[in-house]
Amino acid sequence: MLYPSNLEQKINFQKIKELLKEECSSSLGAQFVDKVAFSSDIKLVTKLLDQTQEFLDILISGESFPASNFTNLNPYLEKAKLEGAFLDQEEFHEIKLSLQTLKGCLTFFSKFGEEYPALSQLLGLVMDLDLGLLKAIELIIDEKGLMRSNASRELQLIRNQIIFEEGRLRKVMDRIFKEARAKGLTPEDSAITIRSGRMVIPVAAENKRKLRGFIHDESATGQTVFMEPEEALDINNEIRDLEYMERREIIKILTQLTDRLRPAIPALRKATNFLGLIDFIRAKAKFAQKIDAVKPEIVKERVLAFNKARHPLLQLALKSQGKSIIPLDIELKGHNRLLVISGPNAGGKSVTLKTVALLQYMLQCGILIPVHADSKSSLFDNFFIDIGDEQNLENDLSTYSSHLMSMKYFTQFANKKTILFIDEFGTGTEPQFGGAIAESILLSLNKAGAFGVVTTHYGNLKQVANKNQGLVNGAMRYDVNKLEPMYQLEIGKPGSSFALEIASKIGISKEILAYAKSQIGDERVRYDRLLTQLENEKNQYSGLLTEVQSKERLLKTRLKEYNELKETLELTKKKYIQEAKQEAKRLLDETNKKIESTIREIKEGNAEKEATKQIRKELETFKEKVKPEKQVVKEPGIKVIGGKIEEGDWIRLKDNGAIGQVLQLRNKELDISIGELKSTVKLSRVEKISQTQVKKEKKAMSSTFGFNSNQKMMDFSPNLDLRGKRGEEVFSLVQNFIDEGYMLGVKDLRIVHGKGDGILRDITRNLLRTMQPVKKMEDEHADRGGAGVTLVTLK
Repeated sequence: MLYPSNLEQKINFQKIKELLKEECSSSLGAQFVDKVAFSSDIKLVTKLLDQTQEFLDILISGESFPASNFTNLNPYLEKAKLEGAFLDQEEFHEIKLSLQTLKGCLTFFSKFGEEYPALSQLLGLVMDLDLGLLKAIELIIDEKGLMRSNASRELQLIRNQIIFEEGRLRKVMDRIFKEARAKGLTPEDSAITIRSGRMVIPVAAENKRKLRGFIHDESATGQTVFMEPEEALDINNEIRDLEYMERREIIKILTQLTDRLRPAIPALRKATNFLGLIDFIRAKAKFAQKIDAVKPEIVKERVLAFNKARHPLLQLALKSQGKSIIPLDIELKGHNRLLVISGPNAGGKSVTLKTVALLQYMLQCGILIPVHADSKSSLFDNFFIDIGDEQNLENDLSTYSSHLMSMKYFTQFANKKTILFIDEFGTGTEPQFGGAIAESILLSLNKAGAFGVVTTHYGNLKQVANKNQGLVNGAMRYDVNKLEPMYQLEIGKPGSSFALEIASKIGISKEILAYAKSQIGDERVRYDRLLTQLENEKNQYSGLLTEVQSKERLLKTRLKEYNELKETLELTKKKYIQEAKQEAKRLLDETNKKIESTIREIKEGNAEKEATKQIRKELETFKEKVKPEKQVVKEPGIKVIGGKIEEGDWIRLKDNGAIGQVLQLRNKELDISIGELKSTVKLSRVEKISQTQVKKEKKAMSSTFGFNSNQKMMDFSPNLDLRGKRGEEVFSLVQNFIDEGYMLGVKDLRIVHGKGDGILRDITRNLLRTMQPVKKMEDEHADRGGAGVTLVTLK
């Protein structure tokens, strides 16, 4: 049961139908769009939705499916059913194209039928169709819709004779025209032309008696006549007779072909119906593709749960403007069947109501709807709606009276299988009485067990919804600070109209607003202020929640990266240790063998002095071979000069190639400076080098690399901030930081890594423990960061 009679117009379903017709490729599909109707039959609605969903899958898959020639064959079939009647060539051409489309559909479903079971069921409409008829038509009608010359032997002979006669006529006419032009009988720039279906020669009017023949026409000025020469007259007559014979033979063939088609008319009618259904279903699928629609779950239990729902018409309108729609989440079930939405004007209450109404109606018409795939809904037997001004002058009904007529109908026929939509419930009369009547009607509808959505500004309806099971409040969210609607529905609490706030923002004087508050009453003002405060806090907590969720996602990502990095390091460590053990074992085995071999050779040589020396020399050579290599980086162009080392001399460390200057001699030790770094080393570790070459080399290196220790010291910061860095970034940053500080002689460093879960802190401190220059590390003072900062002291 639907109410009112113009329901589809009120919820803009007529516009949906118009958009569906635009997607149809034929009048057949458009006719099915006109037949779309609301249904509560779950089997029927499910079948219609499945058909559309399967065709949408075909469109998405890109599989080749016939897309044209869904022609309405019924007018041709009506004409052909009469005995003795025949269809012309163009009509048979249309039938041929439609049969080819049908053949393409059958071929597609024979190949992919199992993937599209709902659509495959439609093949029952074309099971009786004999595709031999298509072959018969193709043998007679060509691709251009004309009859083939080989359609019959007689037609072939007639057309060959026509071609021969036309060729003979052309030769005769060319000869006569050349002779007439040579005699000056024709106007300049004239040529042979056609008049009344016969070839004629243009002749100047004053020369028309100089050429024997028949005049068929003259020019508009009368200065030229068009003559058929006497010699060509007989040939033209012969051609005309042949054309009559051709026409009779064509009619004969078409009549025979129509007789061949006539028994198949019932099957062709079903096939035409099949074509219309396919065109209609494809139109629904193409429309669904435009609005990102899906098939929600259809359930028997009474529920309506739309997630990410969008009004299709509003969505298309905003999309054309480059804007996006704000989706809607709504759930009606159990004890929350009737939703009472409140909130400010232009806040989206009516749009929300119309969105739910239109989507539910589309769903029960078998049309996919723009919601998230996890949405679900049951089907309702009754669909009632009261939207807009129904003032009726003929029946002398005011706006409020028309609303009451609707409410009378609702309360009489509403039941558990009813879904209803009421916009601006109770308005149109004195608020005190209108609110009381609306409250009573709302309780009656709730008692009937109806589902639905109601929008209102009346505070008493919000309180009723809060106190009665079956009713639930809903609010359109509002940005209290900006006084702008957010177009988001929140179920579970009433909304404020924000009348006083909006009036204040507009600039209404404080005296007027104070008087208004006094008239409203303190309790009502406090209630509305509480709603405003709740909305404000809701907005704040929503922002904080979003921020927390973002940080939580980032934390999970960082934790995952840390665990992956830790696992990788563990695996790498195990791998290197295993390789080192294997190499050590190999060297140990090789060394033991060499030692055993040496001992054996000494014993066999009876400990001869020369032989023993030779064997020991070989053993020393082997020791050098297996000795670990030292990575010594020597400065290019530096020459060792030898001699006694004194204060001020330049030296080079033998083990790492570092260059320094002697500051002080102390027995077998030296105090040296390497750049800004001072150190004490043993005399045996150094070698004396040329001072002149060192200065040249240092100058060249400085010009090449632009290194300036003073500038480096000015640029260096003893603080390193690692917050927000990834685990793999930390290694290089900390290593470079410690090396530069050690090189520049900075003793105290500070690394900021934050607290959090302690991931960065653990990575940093584990790394610092392995670094030679680090003397100790500790937490910063609690007032300056505590465990979120590591203080590093270098040696």
